[in-house]
Amino acid sequence: MVNGMKVAVNGYGTIGKRIADAVIMQNDLQLSGVSKVTPDYEALILNKIGTNLYVPEQNIKKFEDAGITVSGTIPEMVNSCDIIVDATPGGYGTKYKELYQSAGKPAVFQGGEDANMVDLSFCAMCNYELVSGKKYVRVVSCNTTGILRTIYSLRSFGIKNVQVDIIRRAADPREIKKGPINSITLDPVESPSHHANDVKSVMPDLKIVTRAAIVPTTLMHLHQMTIKFDRKTEKIEVINALLKTPRIVLLSSNSGVHSTAEIMEIARDLGRKRADLPEVAVFEGSINADGDTVLLSYAVHQESIVVPENIDAIRAIQGKVTKDDSIKITDTAMGIKRGYLI
Repeated sequence: MVNGMKVAVNGYGTIGKRIADAVIMQNDLQLSGVSKVTPDYEALILNKIGTNLYVPEQNIKKFEDAGITVSGTIPEMVNSCDIIVDATPGGYGTKYKELYQSAGKPAVFQGGEDANMVDLSFCAMCNYELVSGKKYVRVVSCNTTGILRTIYSLRSFGIKNVQVDIIRRAADPREIKKGPINSITLDPVESPSHHANDVKSVMPDLKIVTRAAIVPTTLMHLHQMTIKFDRKTEKIEVINALLKTPRIVLLSSNSGVHSTAEIMEIARDLGRKRADLPEVAVFEGSINADGDTVLLSYAVHQESIVVPENIDAIRAIQGKVTKDDSIKITDTAMGIKRGYLI
């Protein structure tokens, strides 16, 4: 087994299973176990692939009756690891934090938790260095991660203000009981949406307004961003800056790609596991520079974009690996690209 920090993943849903896989890919981390509360098909798969499975003590009999082997309870999982990644549903992390604190273990939380319950909200490119020595860190949401990466890539032009219109997917593909079926729903009606404050939890001085609407799709989010800079900016400058930034890919103007469905098909054709696309996917043809104002559109794969951020957050808390090195290690292990997607 690989030597390194023992990482436990509390919650094995859409995000948790991807984080667990990403931990296994890293040479300096090892997955000590994951948790589930329901004895379902995912638990059966965990048994099949040999991953240590931990469950609430009161649910052990349910798992055993379903023929599923468990390695112990969730408190036992917490005590046996060096750090926890909490991937439980939004709001549950606050409850579990007490368990982590009593065990003296640091933890990484997800964007569904309140920013006030952690030491720092996190995006690897923006504030990696500030995390060293912190115990409780929150990786911001998928939409916020997409916004922050894109803004970070263009920061050298001097950003005056940002507006982002977010067209949100209604649910993840597996969430069969969620989402509008025949509606476009403002989320919320009032402006700005919560995403602006979430961005400011990482970049407090940024002037940003966000609006959001939910549409009946499960594939990806789509953002339409307007940035006003301190100076006149050319389209080629914007393209070159995006091409140089980790975890951002461009969809070339001659690719014929103009939808999230086609992006997901590309991910499948490239052999990406689960058709994941952790990169921000910018439509090159959408980039328009007019004086000091730039417009661009990009897609965010909500199921996978925060996964590399979680891996970097683990290293950032440990404080032994620099930002650039961690991003490079994570992206190499996970096959994450920069430049043109194809």
